[in-house]
Amino acid sequence: MKDMMQYKGYYGSVHYSDEDRVFYGKVEFIRALISYEGTNVQSLRQAFEEGVDDYLETCKEKSIAVERPFKGSFNVRLGADLHRRIALAAERKGLTLNRYIADILERETAG
Repeated sequence: MKDMMQYKGYYGSVHYSDEDRVFYGKVEFIRALISYEGTNVQSLRQAFEEGVDDYLETCKEKSIAVERPFKGSFNVRLGADLHRRIALAAERKGLTLNRYIADILERETAG
């Protein structure tokens, strides 16, 4: 992914502030706020990894459930008409609504 780092299944954004002359980012795709910054690529990467490690350790110490990105489900608000059309299309193909949508998304994002 462009402008992203990955560590232990977490993804961190990469940005640069010319005004402050600092790289910064946050862990994406979870609700917990884990932010980091560095003055160069190496220090940004180190701060990102330390942020993830600190988050995981804090959750363990406090017996808090760890948030993981991409749990395998998400909610989409479609509107009643589109919902009906998709459900009918899935029925015509003999598929569940979930399987029908998953097949379409898989096809559209393959490659």
